[in-house]
Amino acid sequence: MAVKISLSVSIPDDEIELSAIRAQGAGGQNVNKVSSAIHLRFNVRASSLPEFYKEELLSLRDRRITKDGVIIIKAQQYRTQEKNRADALARLQELVKSVAVARKARRATKPTKGSQKRRMDSKTKRGRTKSLRGRVSE
Repeated sequence: MAVKISLSVSIPDDEIELSAIRAQGAGGQNVNKVSSAIHLRFNVRASSLPEFYKEELLSLRDRRITKDGVIIIKAQQYRTQEKNRADALARLQELVKSVAVARKARRATKPTKGSQKRRMDSKTKRGRTKSLRGRVSE
């Protein structure tokens, strides 16, 4: 079962490396005995993803992506290995889908003359109010 990114793009299972590890934190005997956490590794550079996805993923400033271009996701939220595996794959899918969304270009705007005048008037009024708070001279 491949991880589906879009209608035409998916990640084959053989490119995703999943390993079971013991979860961290409190939990008593279960945490000490059972390897329920999942460690997911996905090499972006060696994957069959289109070049656009690869470039966008590698340009992300995300702590889950190493310098070598490997995405590392650790899922340990749930008590069962199956749920953690599904969570790790869903998080990988979400990360790859996020780079496909085209960002809207930011357009610089100027404040209107009216808003500039209102701002300056309010500053003048505030200054006048503060100057009246000084010592009263006789």
